[in-house]
Amino acid sequence: MRIFADGILKGRRALISGGGSGIGYAIARQLGQLGASVILAARGVERLAVAAKSLRELGIDAIWSELNIRAEGQVTQLFEELSRSERTVDILVNNAGGQFSADALDISPNGFRSVVDLNLNGTWLMSHGFARYLRSRGNSGRIVNIVLSITSGAPCYVHAGAARAGVINMTRTLAVEWAKIGITVNGVAPGVIDSEGLKNYDPASIANTVARLPIARLGREEEVAAAVAFLVSDAATYITGETLFVDGGKQLAPVP
Repeated sequence: MRIFADGILKGRRALISGGGSGIGYAIARQLGQLGASVILAARGVERLAVAAKSLRELGIDAIWSELNIRAEGQVTQLFEELSRSERTVDILVNNAGGQFSADALDISPNGFRSVVDLNLNGTWLMSHGFARYLRSRGNSGRIVNIVLSITSGAPCYVHAGAARAGVINMTRTLAVEWAKIGITVNGVAPGVIDSEGLKNYDPASIANTVARLPIARLGREEEVAAAVAFLVSDAATYITGETLFVDGGKQLAPVP
């Protein structure tokens, strides 16, 4: 099914963290198929190389860069390298993140800090670096933060829920502050998506959750990618500070 016109992102360049697999790769593929060139950034070098090669085989201009978004020095170095390039990156998709399942009573202080550091601080470092990079070049741009559908709380994921809620609030705040320099900041909140990340969850729990969704099925990676494509396209130039829930109605009919 054709959703967007071919070439609507021609001439654009997107940096996608966590772009070597899963939803991040699907986003890179969607943006690339619409004409954008893409830079995949993540920690897993082998996976990044395979992903970039796969995209190039589809005719997409794709390169990769090893990056730990929690490492301030690495983030700074990445944007310094991009500043030396003649081609401007004008799209940032903050997709990298992660968490582990645990009852709140059993999470150690270090475990809590680690998840918050990755999901909240890492998103901040990337967004801050990108905005300063754009400002130095006098360019406008788009930021899309991938978060969680957590309006009903996040049992067994209190660390991730707290961090992602922080990202949603940061999305709103930065949307206000950075509008004056031509940057829109939005979020996409996937629900239960048929992605490789599901292997880390209990199948029975997933089936129970899906059965209680208004749209009683798993979401697809391509549906998340389509939401991102919309927000970075010219169709969304007057939208900022919003979080688009791609979750089959999960936030409207909370499930345990």
